[in-house]
Amino acid sequence: MVKSKQIKMNTRPTVAKFILSGGILLLLILALFGIAVGAADINLSTVWDALFHYNSTDTEHQIIRSLRVPRVIADMAIGAAFAVAGAIMQGITRNPLADSGLLGLNAGSTFMVAICFAFMPWLSYNYLILFSFVGAAIGAFLVFGVSSIAGSAMSPTRLVLAGAAVSSLLTALSEGLAIYFQLSQDLAFWYAGGVAGVKWSQLAAMWPWLLGALIAAILLSKSITILSLGDDIAVGLGEKTTFVKIASMVVVLILAGLAVSVVGPVGFIGLIVPHLVRFLVGVDYRWIIPCSAVVGAFLTLAADIVARTINPPYETPISVIFALIGVPFFLYVARKERRNL
Repeated sequence: MVKSKQIKMNTRPTVAKFILSGGILLLLILALFGIAVGAADINLSTVWDALFHYNSTDTEHQIIRSLRVPRVIADMAIGAAFAVAGAIMQGITRNPLADSGLLGLNAGSTFMVAICFAFMPWLSYNYLILFSFVGAAIGAFLVFGVSSIAGSAMSPTRLVLAGAAVSSLLTALSEGLAIYFQLSQDLAFWYAGGVAGVKWSQLAAMWPWLLGALIAAILLSKSITILSLGDDIAVGLGEKTTFVKIASMVVVLILAGLAVSVVGPVGFIGLIVPHLVRFLVGVDYRWIIPCSAVVGAFLTLAADIVARTINPPYETPISVIFALIGVPFFLYVARKERRNL
């Protein structure tokens, strides 16, 4: 009862509702701006005409419809996926350093993409997504296996160290495949982390998975909130902890694998966004998960706009943008966690 009251006191639904409503509005405005800017800037009036009065003979309309709109949608999709995956991981593991990139999922997905390019280059994007899920599962299995070898409880620091080791191994294997099979150019897109080449066919293939995973995450959000209090408390409140953990990890694997199959192994989105959202809305995952999706989509789209405009006409990988923010943030969280031990 005390814990229930504490959750209620530490939750700010008014702020969460404002983030959801105001954030979606700001996201739509930023999306229009993201469509307009690029190697060749386009007027917002032209963007509006291309969206609602499309002229197939207009070159700018073609650029907007075939290149920039899919790119903006992909930015929002992968930002939401990475952010929600990070929020779920931090909730079920009670590890403030949990992130799909730090815990090996991104590297595992990239490794499987490299295998597909090397041995099964004929695969369609639908199958590439499935193999990316498998790769994320392999990365997670290896990280949790390595971190539990000593037999004692898995501390956040041990998980991150295991994640760094496994990620280095899988990345080295991916690069070895790329060199041996001469795939460097094909894999450069994933290593750099960019959405410049996203096509409508890719978006059509990923949306059912993304929508299903986000709905599942919201349905699990109440149980994740209880689980974040500790296994003993969750069991005492009647939660089926094993089922919740397995279901949550399946959702995480889908989200992380999906995002990596589109943009590559971009890290730190799933680390930064959940911390920021928890600071704003409190500890209830019924608000954290949807707000993380909105904030993650917004930050990723903003990062991609910065990446396009910081050094024109060249593009800076968005993985670099997030690394510049994420590394100091990671060090801050790690230092704070160490003081709390």
